[in-house]
Amino acid sequence: MRPKPEKAPSGPIHITAEGAARLRAELQQLWKVERPQVTNAVHEAAKNGDRSENGDYIYGKRRLREIDRRVRFLSKRLEQLRVVEELPKDRERVFFGAWVTLEDEAGKEFCYRIVGQDEFDVGKGWISMNSPMARALLGKRLDDQVRVQTPAGGRELLIARIAYEAPA
Repeated sequence: MRPKPEKAPSGPIHITAEGAARLRAELQQLWKVERPQVTNAVHEAAKNGDRSENGDYIYGKRRLREIDRRVRFLSKRLEQLRVVEELPKDRERVFFGAWVTLEDEAGKEFCYRIVGQDEFDVGKGWISMNSPMARALLGKRLDDQVRVQTPAGGRELLIARIAYEAPA
């Protein structure tokens, strides 16, 4: 028996304006630049005879399938997204798009930005709004204590700063 597929999240899929612009740029790059180049390379490789042993032809066809799959995904995804551009009225609370600085018991600070699931990047400190950390932070205020469950155990954190512009 196959496992049941996961349910798609209900409601709109949020993304920042910057994240939506990156996805549109990727779609444009794939469709207008990469795909024509790969198509041309496959066409040239096909002229070289036996296609079954032609590495350029085989790789090119595989790359075309990858590009087409990603283009289909991005096209559908961009239709589903809700771009959040407006700032919240209450900027004293944590909402989507916020930069949140947290402080642990030892006084060490961490800064995270709450973004959509299509743009999270842990290296940049961008966490998905669906992550346990973001869910614990959403709706909280400055100086609120937050308890977050991590793989290493529960952590108590203090919200030290909330901003809707990137910290300097």
